[in-house]
Amino acid sequence: MEPQDLSKEAIGLLCRLIRIPSFSRQEKEAADALQLFMTEHCHLPVQRSGNNLWTIAPGFDENRPTLLLNAHIDTVRPTDGWTRPPHEPVTIDGRLYGLGSNDDGGSLVSLLQTFRWLSDRPQTYNLIYLASAEEEVNGKGGVESVLPQLPPISVGLVGEPTGMQPAIAERGLMVLDAVSHGKAGHAARNEGDNAIYHAIDDIQRLRTFRFPRVSPLLGEVKMSVTIVNAGTQHNVVPDRCTFTVDVRTNDLYSNQEALEIIRSLVTSDVEPRSTRLASSHISPTHPLAARAIALGREPFGSPTLSDQTLMRFPTLKMGPGQSSRSHTADEFILESEIEEAIPLYCQLLDGLRL
Repeated sequence: MEPQDLSKEAIGLLCRLIRIPSFSRQEKEAADALQLFMTEHCHLPVQRSGNNLWTIAPGFDENRPTLLLNAHIDTVRPTDGWTRPPHEPVTIDGRLYGLGSNDDGGSLVSLLQTFRWLSDRPQTYNLIYLASAEEEVNGKGGVESVLPQLPPISVGLVGEPTGMQPAIAERGLMVLDAVSHGKAGHAARNEGDNAIYHAIDDIQRLRTFRFPRVSPLLGEVKMSVTIVNAGTQHNVVPDRCTFTVDVRTNDLYSNQEALEIIRSLVTSDVEPRSTRLASSHISPTHPLAARAIALGREPFGSPTLSDQTLMRFPTLKMGPGQSSRSHTADEFILESEIEEAIPLYCQLLDGLRL
């Protein structure tokens, strides 16, 4: 089949998947349906770990570079405000509505069809398609658990809704739990050492600090204090105040480096929930990025997180749909976006030399 002919089949598969709830860590039924389609309809050899599925194109040669095509199966839960059943796909004026249609079903089915088309043609690289679970919660049962089971990957193409423009950098994420300390006392007397005041001082330092290295693609590191808690009752000076800091690193800082800088700024104790969600970057001169740019695509830096953050090899994020529709009520993807994506993916990857 030619790339244009694969689109109708991809849209049909997407409708089938929309009908199956696939919330993070509850993707089993959707993974079962996708596995059945891949094995019985596409005749692909499928391997599975948990709710993650992957297939390797014939002719694998460990002496060649390996390209990974990745998109995720899981969805967020529907938000308030849906005006139609989120698991009943319907097309109106070219818009295919349904939970997960845009994030990340369009990329999931488009990359599968691209894999099938490329697998029938000789390439200078090995090719793997991976449909991963738990992306929306950065779960350890998702792509992170699968990568050690795969051959070494040279470069990854991660399908996410980017309007088929190549994201060559992506922000990292670090959530920090901070605790300021004081001494309890009676509020009616000049007693105690108010932990809230210490927290206020630290929060002000974080609010005004600017990380000196500014990324051309992602801008500054962003810090936001998002939760503050202290006190037990009105007449007790609190001896403890906790606050949470959301940190979005750019591609010029590792999470660990940013953490040490933040700790140097404050008197509060600061502990990260995790430092594993790193920022990513691929050089615009890398063959994959360079081919995308040569095809008229506009490289950019993405503020949103994806499975790229757990990949320790060069990755590029690119897929049908728009990020602004993700996690919204009445989520949709244009059927024309899938019809554009598959031929463009094939043009991008066919004959690519890594």
